[in-house]
Amino acid sequence: MRTKLATAGLAILLGMGGLALAPAAAATTTAIATPRAAHATAPAFNASGTWQLVQSNSTTATLNVTQDGSGTLFGTASYSDAVGTIENGSVDGSNISFTIGWSNGLRGRYVGSLGFDRRLSGTTFDLTHPTSQATWFTPRTF
Repeated sequence: MRTKLATAGLAILLGMGGLALAPAAAATTTAIATPRAAHATAPAFNASGTWQLVQSNSTTATLNVTQDGSGTLFGTASYSDAVGTIENGSVDGSNISFTIGWSNGLRGRYVGSLGFDRRLSGTTFDLTHPTSQATWFTPRTF
């Protein structure tokens, strides 16, 4: 009896510390962990319209964005002599993320959030050359 109590106590202590211990006489029922469903938060703002995205590497892009009711983003972008299409864009709560496929072959990933000043800001990197990174912000408020 003492051995079973000691084993159960050790299992509880190790389980609290993030480790698991299988008891010698395990019960015949096994709990099956179910994966958590991805949970999207309702958009806290609407990113629709034409706005500029100013990057720390001296690049300013103009975006023409449409956002649907679920927060999915569609649209186009341009800077210098390149044009692009928004791919995989979404607003989730106060967060925004999208990829722009540019006509010059680059693909930029943009991730940011809505600040207290109601402006968007975040980071971007080139999917082909991930070490090529910059920060960005929008002069426009949302």
